[in-house]
Amino acid sequence: MTSTIKVNNIQNQWWQNNINEKSNTITIGASGDTIALASGASQSGFGREGSVDWQTSSIKTSTFTATSGEGYFINSGSAITMNLPAGSPGAIVAVSDYARNFSLHNLTIAANGSEKIGGSTDDAVLNVSGQASTFVYVDSTKGWINVQNAEDTETGQTPSFYAATGGTVTTVCTNFKVHTFTSPGSICFSSLGNASGGGATVAYMVIAGAGGGGGAGGGGGAGGFREGKCSVHGYTASPLATTGFEITATGSYPITVGAGGAGAGSNSTGSQGSNSIFSSFTSAGGGAGRGHSVTPNPANTSGGSGGGGGSSGAPTIPGGSGNTPPVSPSQGNDGATGAHPFSPGPAAGGGGGAGAAHSPIVSMNGGTGATTSINGTPTARAGGGGAGPSGSAGPGGAGSGGTPGGGPGGTAPAGTANTGSGGGGGAPFSGSTVGGAGGSGIVIIRYKFQ
Repeated sequence: MTSTIKVNNIQNQWWQNNINEKSNTITIGASGDTIALASGASQSGFGREGSVDWQTSSIKTSTFTATSGEGYFINSGSAITMNLPAGSPGAIVAVSDYARNFSLHNLTIAANGSEKIGGSTDDAVLNVSGQASTFVYVDSTKGWINVQNAEDTETGQTPSFYAATGGTVTTVCTNFKVHTFTSPGSICFSSLGNASGGGATVAYMVIAGAGGGGGAGGGGGAGGFREGKCSVHGYTASPLATTGFEITATGSYPITVGAGGAGAGSNSTGSQGSNSIFSSFTSAGGGAGRGHSVTPNPANTSGGSGGGGGSSGAPTIPGGSGNTPPVSPSQGNDGATGAHPFSPGPAAGGGGGAGAAHSPIVSMNGGTGATTSINGTPTARAGGGGAGPSGSAGPGGAGSGGTPGGGPGGTAPAGTANTGSGGGGGAPFSGSTVGGAGGSGIVIIRYKFQ
């Protein structure tokens, strides 16, 4: 139920009738009540207590005249002017830089007629990006006084992007830089990215040097393969990829690119590949291929992927272990087992690759590599070296990104440089061949730069 009182003047009659009464206060409403003006009504004489009604539904983009009691967001695409209303004590107007570009497009604030702003008849100019100001009209001496000014107004996270130098730099997919290292060096970050910029982490691929092929024996194991990808990059990564890596400080980060291991002469085991490193990510060098009759299993046959087993000296000669030392996701697979006898003759095992594990039975093929489009082009890398053939068997086949085994005489094929692919194993018996050298490693780093 509501009641209406129709009057045009409320006075303190008690104070007028009692001259000695000290208080002339008139109280409207009780504690906890809300005193509201009817829609369309206005007030005068009360002034305001530093607050305004922000006009969020009317962002200002061109010159306009302000109304007392209102605050305005300015989205200036060019320099514009806000005309102040006629001043009366307690009148208040506020503005805020909606687009954060007052430094580029100034806001001029002009007083009404000859009224003043801060005691001056000159216009006020807001020229700091993100600036917000509140003006209250006080009197004819000072006019409008700026009672509150913020020049570094807080915002949400400002977009930022990575910027770096080092290696061979290319641009892919318009917004991404790719730094490729085929030899040791450093990448130096001068700016860091964040989530607001669309990329808080960098993508990376770190492949170690591969193992060399055994003399008349097994193929070299692929260099360890490690990859991280951030979802914003959009490219197709390998099945081994994990999450990207956040660079938290500007400066220089050393890059190590591992060399491939040397191939071995007849009946000898090749050399293990060398590690590749970026920040906290180390990929282990590939294991060496075992020689024809080398027993027991040498330690250097294990690595990122294991080297292939030899072809003689025991009924079966195991290949080296992959993912050594262990990381998750796995950086590689075991080398294949060699066997004696094996029709039409003893057969060595192919080196392990970064992709799917080889069959547990003897296989002269090198293990499958891994394919990623981190540099904009789908490329298979880190395949195992094929084992040298025996008897009438043909050259060992290579997994994707791998290396064939060698035929009789000469030197088996080497792993392709900067692919981390294992060297081919040499062919045993007459015309024994030297194992091929493992392919060197590679490091690729990709980030969003705009």
